[in-house]
Amino acid sequence: MTDPINVLFLCTGNSARSILSEALLNDLGQGKFLGWSAGSRPSGEPHPDGLKELAKRGHRTDLYRSKSWDEFTDGAVMDIVVTVCDNAAEEECPLFPGGHVRVHWPAPDPAHVEPLEARQQAFSDVYDLCRARIEALIALPEDAFTNTLTLQTIAEITA
Repeated sequence: MTDPINVLFLCTGNSARSILSEALLNDLGQGKFLGWSAGSRPSGEPHPDGLKELAKRGHRTDLYRSKSWDEFTDGAVMDIVVTVCDNAAEEECPLFPGGHVRVHWPAPDPAHVEPLEARQQAFSDVYDLCRARIEALIALPEDAFTNTLTLQTIAEITA
């Protein structure tokens, strides 16, 4: 078996979209992928409604925490770095080890939607969006991850 493909999901607060994506990739990636998440200015904890959405959809929630992207600058080699919010995409990302591909998968921020019912629906909608993109990513043929030109198309295939 080859090493798993490391994917780092970045968002400003690392409390919602990036954590949803991390959990989805780890659960759907069947060991071929390892999902990670981080933020430029982490909130300190995952959003409770995001954790509720993950639990409702059958994911474990005890594995995830809000953390800084600085934790990844001198450690694990990332193959793909995905920004999931426009703010993180516009920020100057630190240098991560490895020759990773950077992709932007914008998703609306469900964390500040009001009232509660609308926020819960927003988390459900973002979960579905992230899941569709991750399913498209993991459905790519294996040689897509060894061919730099094909890797560059991940953003188009999964957008």
